[in-house]
Amino acid sequence: MSRLVIKTPWPIIKMFLKIKVLRLFFLVILSVFSNVSIASNERVYTVGVVPQFETRKLHAIWRPVLNRLEQETGYKFILKGSPAIPVFEKEFLAGKFDFIYMNPYHLAWSHEKAGYKPLVRDHSRQLHGVLVVRNDSTITSVKQLKGKKIAFPAVNALGASLMIQAELLNRRNIKIIPKYVKTHDSVYLNVFLKQVAAGGGVKKTLDRQKPSIKNKLRILYRTDKVAPHPFASHPRVAGDVALKVKKALLNMENSDSGKKLLSKIPIKKIGVATMDDYLPLTKMGLEKIRAE
Repeated sequence: MSRLVIKTPWPIIKMFLKIKVLRLFFLVILSVFSNVSIASNERVYTVGVVPQFETRKLHAIWRPVLNRLEQETGYKFILKGSPAIPVFEKEFLAGKFDFIYMNPYHLAWSHEKAGYKPLVRDHSRQLHGVLVVRNDSTITSVKQLKGKKIAFPAVNALGASLMIQAELLNRRNIKIIPKYVKTHDSVYLNVFLKQVAAGGGVKKTLDRQKPSIKNKLRILYRTDKVAPHPFASHPRVAGDVALKVKKALLNMENSDSGKKLLSKIPIKKIGVATMDDYLPLTKMGLEKIRAE
């Protein structure tokens, strides 16, 4: 009995395999180009934040906020850290950030030099500087600081340096020896370690210190108050984009999760900010202290 043998032509098999491989290849290419097209259409913006804290702490505070903004706006935000306030100043004066969170005097300065415009700020409080000394210090009056070494984060830190130095000099004729230590955290540590007689900061950064440091310090002096840090946009950011970001930030006030994120900045009650909020800064004589 003869057996039926069916032979599959090898050329047909090879042709079939080639077709499958080619099809797979074109699918991969199509996927890659589709992703490139999506990425090219994605709007990406840089965000600068005044370096009040060390880098890891700033990222822990701001990255979740920016993640929320990405969800609300559809834009992508890249957090750009600066190692110290003087570097941060050079960067914003050069217009390197699309959006920026800065101190009030930085806003007045950057508005003049680079055109930044405020979008939102905290409406629950005002900013003021504090001079701190150790609890066991014999200094009880700012008059005793004359000729003493005082730590500041940077010469142009508004509440923590400019306002303190301007008020000591212009109102009380007290000349001190400034020591610039880059961050607020470093200021408090220098006071704690008795490297300086006193240190300049702001209440919110003082409150964020570890109890082991904060409980060893006391406030000696408080400056006048001004509108607090704004979140601002560079003029190259399209008006509709800036408005969408502004609305997204304001909308965070409407949920517990949003409020929690804002509170870590800290912003307790977010609201609209305008340049009129910061005009009083131009009358304080801060330019006598400021470093360009």
